[in-house]
Amino acid sequence: MRSSSLPIAVPPQDPAEAAGGWSAALDLRFERHAYRTVLVSRTHHGPLRVQRPLYQEGDVVCQAIVLHPPGGVVAGDRLSIDVTAASGAHALLTTPGATKWYRSIGPEASQHVRLVVGAGAVLEWMPLESIVFDGACIDQQLRVDLADDAHYVGWEITCFGRTASGERFTRGRLRQRTQVYQCTRPVFVEYADVEGGSRVLTSRAGLAGYTVSALMLATGFDASRDLIAALRAVPAREDDLVGITTLPRVTIARYLGHSAHAARDWFTNLWRVLRPVMLEREAVPPRIWSC
Repeated sequence: MRSSSLPIAVPPQDPAEAAGGWSAALDLRFERHAYRTVLVSRTHHGPLRVQRPLYQEGDVVCQAIVLHPPGGVVAGDRLSIDVTAASGAHALLTTPGATKWYRSIGPEASQHVRLVVGAGAVLEWMPLESIVFDGACIDQQLRVDLADDAHYVGWEITCFGRTASGERFTRGRLRQRTQVYQCTRPVFVEYADVEGGSRVLTSRAGLAGYTVSALMLATGFDASRDLIAALRAVPAREDDLVGITTLPRVTIARYLGHSAHAARDWFTNLWRVLRPVMLEREAVPPRIWSC
């Protein structure tokens, strides 16, 4: 395993910002140097960090683990993550554990993620699940900006309530926005606004009573019929609802069920099928997923 060292810039935190919750930001830039992807800069303030770069797949792919040391997000917390994969770079980012969104007794909490993928670059964004506690008020946004020949693979897994302890999402609100642009043209845009206890949680047109909703996107190429057939042949748990659909230059996988682990396992198996075709590279799950 190889790593690179680089200076870390840490802007001072404004005490006024932290008064109503943590304000945290992380800015990463990956570049291709010869045959190696290198994390050339990382700037952070507040409780967001990234571990040292990892080269589990050799020099071409740089893996990074995004850390939020508090382990949970409370009312008023504002998280901002900006990642750039410059021309020719290939980066994979994940998290070491689930993100817990706690009950709000004040303002909403937010997480805004911006991913910029340059010409010929690849960015894979694969965080573990988000657990929405009963009473949480959340604003989540993900925006991906791709160059014409760039590729993006990513997923979001959302758990409504702590079902293992019998909790359901009866109060609060989750707003989610996912936007993917290629050469400034929108190729995928989706909005969700879920209120705790609302009919969307039980309606057949909504979550149909399932407590885990997940979305996976692979963009920057048009999937062939054979690839779509192979993806649809990947099995899921018997009681889960899954589907594969396509748009121009976008392949979409959706999961409804009761298990974040089952959602991630299914997505990982899709990735094993998809990555060799899309990127001409075998899928190598980060070691931290097996910890």
